[in-house]
Amino acid sequence: MKYFALLPTLVFAARVVAFPSYASLAGLSERELDAILPTLELREPALPPGPLKDTSAKLVNDKAHPWKPLRRGDIRGPCPGLNTLASHGYLPRNGIATPAQIINAVQEGFNMENDLAIFVTYAAHLVDGNLITDLLSLGHKTPLTGPDPPPPAIVGGLNTHAVFEGDASMTRGDAFFGNNHDLNATLFDQFVDFSNRFGGGKYNLTVAAELRFKRIQDSIATNPQFDFTSPRYFTAYAESVFPINFFVDGRRNDGQLDMDDARGFFQLNRMPDKFFRPNGTRGTQGLDEIAMAYPIQPGGNVGTVNSYTFDPTSADFDTFCLLYENFVQRIVKGLYPNPTGKLLTALNINLDFFFQGIQGLSDGECTQVFPYGQD
Repeated sequence: MKYFALLPTLVFAARVVAFPSYASLAGLSERELDAILPTLELREPALPPGPLKDTSAKLVNDKAHPWKPLRRGDIRGPCPGLNTLASHGYLPRNGIATPAQIINAVQEGFNMENDLAIFVTYAAHLVDGNLITDLLSLGHKTPLTGPDPPPPAIVGGLNTHAVFEGDASMTRGDAFFGNNHDLNATLFDQFVDFSNRFGGGKYNLTVAAELRFKRIQDSIATNPQFDFTSPRYFTAYAESVFPINFFVDGRRNDGQLDMDDARGFFQLNRMPDKFFRPNGTRGTQGLDEIAMAYPIQPGGNVGTVNSYTFDPTSADFDTFCLLYENFVQRIVKGLYPNPTGKLLTALNINLDFFFQGIQGLSDGECTQVFPYGQD
């Protein structure tokens, strides 16, 4: 019997020893943090990279960045764009990167606007990255060998539900149903079907509006825990326009995504042959058009299907700075309620970087908040 009494302690010790350098520290108990932090090597975060000097369309599926198949241990996650950048070597091919590497990669590979790149990268890093080692993985497991789901206290990657990953995804299932990270073949078939029905075989803004509304309605009707509040409220619409803005060859730049090209990005994490990035920086162009096609307020189901209820505390497109405030005060502070020492220092540095991105996107209208004080 004494061996059974020791089991929880042995399991806890094993988790500490096995804790990956890229795994998130968010939500861990003080006991877990006290045990894990001494095992991690502190890495000073690099400053966010600035904008590209050359933002013209150029060949990005080039000899320096060939597509390569996954190796055993390579990690991929719910974002086809980041997965593709890793499979072409714009990010480390193992799927583990620093925020600075991610910002550089989305700018070089897809010509993403600098402020948006900083904003989305540090939003992901603050909740899903390791702030001590300054590393973030693209997913929580390797597609070839990793556990699903990951063991408790060993979670890494773009994993925090309703933040980067969220309900009503175009190509991933809702978390309520289990696998919310891997490409859902049925949903991708729906993506193709809507492109054929509403876009003449192309994915464009018209298709995006129809499919976005369909996925919201599906989640309302089937997922009793459907959450469509900030920040997912924003990322869902951004997710709808990103394939148009980043996956269409920059020599065309016509907002029409071919299905063969879409399959490459979503299913194979592969750019088309001789693919050119967009001509000029791109961001969330088209988002307003999609949102206005079928207006819906932020909210969610309240324990049963078809119980969608407006949430007045959530940010929406008219209260963009509230998105920032809620993210910092509710999500980050909720995941890290009482940080100290080097973790507190790392949190404050990364929160400053995150604010830099939101300031650029809001034209300086937002006021910085300090959940842990200004000292």
